[in-house]
Amino acid sequence: MRKLFVFTLCTLFLLTGQALAAGKIVNGIDANFPPFAFIDKTGKPSGFDVDAMDWIAKDLGLAITHVPVEWDGIVTSLVTKKIDIIASGMSISPERAERVNFTIPYWIIKKVFVVKNDSPLTAEEIYTQKKTLGVQQGTTEAKWLREHIASQGYNVTLKYYSSAPLAVEDLLNGRIDAAAMDSAPAHDAEAKKEVKILGTFGMPEEDFGYAVRKDDAELLDKVNTSLKKLMASPYWDELIEKYELNQ
Repeated sequence: MRKLFVFTLCTLFLLTGQALAAGKIVNGIDANFPPFAFIDKTGKPSGFDVDAMDWIAKDLGLAITHVPVEWDGIVTSLVTKKIDIIASGMSISPERAERVNFTIPYWIIKKVFVVKNDSPLTAEEIYTQKKTLGVQQGTTEAKWLREHIASQGYNVTLKYYSSAPLAVEDLLNGRIDAAAMDSAPAHDAEAKKEVKILGTFGMPEEDFGYAVRKDDAELLDKVNTSLKKLMASPYWDELIEKYELNQ
């Protein structure tokens, strides 16, 4: 009985503290989601969440690696222990919260339409004039749009992309009429490309949070504690200014 008890404790430790015990964590990122996460010109992971997690890892005495993962399967990668955390502009949603645990919210995000600078379209016309709308697969906005197109009878066709910037490129090339995305990458695109933000499209604002496995309670607690320290520090404001998130 004693041996079984010890084995159970050891097994529980391995399940709940692998990353902390190893002294290192692997962060899964969307490699094309500026300004929160992206691969810079030198081939290095960069972005608001990458820098924030670097700070948090240092505060916790952990080494960290940022690994690009396809967004549509990133939660599965976390659950199957290919990565230890998702810090990459992820919206906190009820569906995701059934599979993972989220930290405290650290950013509020709006959902917007993006069109070419010379587009005369309104948000209503996108829905009603048989337009093609680009959206990143695996996102909460993709799910919301699918549901509302079906329930409201909107005359719009969705075209799916692996990232928001790829949707913007197709928008500029005339392959779609508009794109739907989070406001932060939309502002980033507006600053760099010949596109403009048309406005919100009815989807409620969402909170961003970092995600960990359900059985990593200790990691969640430590990241939450460190995240609170970071958000109260001057470096948080420096990151907001660096990545121009105060627009």
